[in-house]
Amino acid sequence: MPGKSLKKSIRLDVLIVGGGVSGAFMADALAGRYPRIALVDRRMPAHGSTMASTALLQFEIDTPLIKLAEQIGPKKAARAWRRSWQATQRLSALVRVERILCGFERRDSLYLAGDETGARALKEECRQRIRAGLPGEFLDAARLREIFGIDRTGAIFSPGAAVANPVALSAGLLKRAVKRGLEIYTPVEITDVLATDHGVLLDTGAHFIEAKHCIFCTGYERLKGMPKSGTKITSSWALASKPRARYPSWLDSTVVWEASKPYLYMRTTPDGRLVVGGEDEDVDTPSYRTSALAAKRKRLLKKVRKLLPDARIDVSRTWAGAFGESTDGLPIIDVVPGMPGCIAVMGFGGNGTIYSKLAAEIVPTFLKGRRDKDADLFAFR
Repeated sequence: MPGKSLKKSIRLDVLIVGGGVSGAFMADALAGRYPRIALVDRRMPAHGSTMASTALLQFEIDTPLIKLAEQIGPKKAARAWRRSWQATQRLSALVRVERILCGFERRDSLYLAGDETGARALKEECRQRIRAGLPGEFLDAARLREIFGIDRTGAIFSPGAAVANPVALSAGLLKRAVKRGLEIYTPVEITDVLATDHGVLLDTGAHFIEAKHCIFCTGYERLKGMPKSGTKITSSWALASKPRARYPSWLDSTVVWEASKPYLYMRTTPDGRLVVGGEDEDVDTPSYRTSALAAKRKRLLKKVRKLLPDARIDVSRTWAGAFGESTDGLPIIDVVPGMPGCIAVMGFGGNGTIYSKLAAEIVPTFLKGRRDKDADLFAFR
C-alpha cells in the first residue's frame, strides 16, 4: 500500500514511525481512537525486515521457559510465555474474524532437541510449560521417529502455531486502519527528534511533524538515543524451494525448529514450497550477508538433507536479513527514557510478529496514562 507525499508540516495526536508489521498492528489498534493519526516510513510500507520475516507465528519464545526463569524469575517467565500464547491466539482470531487475506494457516510446532538443549532438558521444559498452563507434549526418540521419521533424541510437540505472509498481513492491517482515518506518508526520513513535556517535534528535512505521542516501530533500525543495553543485531539467512517440492506430508501442518545454535527452522507454503532458515551469526554487515549467501545456502541444504533424507529440494531463492536479539528473548515495549511522549516497540527474537500484536495491546494503555498488567516484562533492561 503506497503512501502519499508529505508536502507540508503537520500536527497530530499520534504518529507511528515505521510501516512494517509492528507499525501495521499499531495502526490497526489505534486508528479510529484518535482524530489525527498518521504513519510514516522511509520506505514503502511492509518493506525492510518485514519482507525477510520467517512468517512463523509461534507463542514459543526463543529463550526456553526454564532458562528465562533463571534470568527473570519463575513467575515472570511464566507470565511472559502465557502472554505470548494469548497474543498468538488473539492474532489468529483477528485474521479469521476480519478476513485478512494473508495466507494464514494454523500449524502445530515441533521443537527438536539439539546441541543447546538435549532430550532430558526438553522433557523438563515441557513439564514446566504444562505447569504454567501452556499446551505441549514431550516425544521421546522412539515416538519422534515413529510419528515424524526424524532421528533426534526428543522433541516438544505443541499446538497453537500458524504461518502467514507477513507483507500481506501488514497490508491488510494498514487497509483497515486507513478506512478508520489513518494517513500514510512515504517516503519520509526522520532526521531529528525533540521530545518535551509539551509534545514531540520530528524533523523530516523539508517539513516538521508535531505529535502529542510518537510510537517508534522501526524494527531493528534503532532510533538515535535509544538505549542499547541487552540487545544486539545479527544476521540470518533463508532459502525457499520451487513449488511442489518433495517433503514429508506432515510438514504441511507442522512448523519445525530446533534447540541448537545456530538453529534451523522449516515451514511450507500453500503452493508446496519448503522454506528453510537459520545459520544466524553475530555480524551486522549488509555486505557480509550478501557475500555469505552461497555458503549459507549450502549449509542449510545440508542440514535439511540430514534431517529429512527423502526430501528433494530445488532452490528458487536465497536471501538474508538483519535479525534482532535481546539477552532474554523478550521484546522491548516501553516509554523511551528521557523522551516524553515517545514509545519504542522493538520485537527482538524469532516471533517478532507475535510481539507486534503484543505491542498493539500494551501501547494503548500507555497512551491513556495506565500500564498494562504485563508491561513490566517488556521494559527497557
